Amino acid sequence: MKFLETELPGVIIVEPAVFEDGRGFFMETHHRDKFADAGITATFVQDGHSLSNRHVLRGLHYQDPHPQGKLVRVTSGAIFDVVVDIRVGSPRFGQWVSVDLSEDNKRQIWVPPGFAHGYCVYSETANVIYKLTAVYSAGESRSIRWNDPEIGIVWPTEDPIISDADDTAPLLRDSPTLPRFDEKK
Repeated sequence: MKFLETELPGVIIVEPAVFEDGRGFFMETHHRDKFADAGITATFVQDGHSLSNRHVLRGLHYQDPHPQGKLVRVTSGAIFDVVVDIRVGSPRFGQWVSVDLSEDNKRQIWVPPGFAHGYCVYSETANVIYKLTAVYSAGESRSIRWNDPEIGIVWPTEDPIISDADDTAPLLRDSPTLPRFDEKK
């Protein structure tokens, strides 16, 4: 298992070791000790699974005041996955990174608590699996506009399929509640 740092400290791409033969493949998607050695000491309390069609864009989502860390992977299909640092006081506030996650590359991304997350589907459909560090709470669910010009994400489609809630989410600068940056973490 390889852990690759990104331009946003704490956001980590996980490349599992994949063992393939004529029967198929086997891989570990989570190993507490290996993750801890890479600095990911999260305890996962809930799993989520979404199925989306081509050009569906979900995000940018976060939860506040009880932020969720997310370990995200794709079991079928392919997505353009985005993580945005939205922690007030962070030296990288408003910056984003992206990674392609697919059933072929079997990569995962660790989205620490305090970051916004979203993705757009490249393939006909995509099954996305999340391991979460906090239980989902509808009352704490927040979004930032997917096309906020100050963030400047270059999405892979010009005409995404978006929920009304995501399409009318506030811009980052207008968000009424955001997580705070803690230098100690």
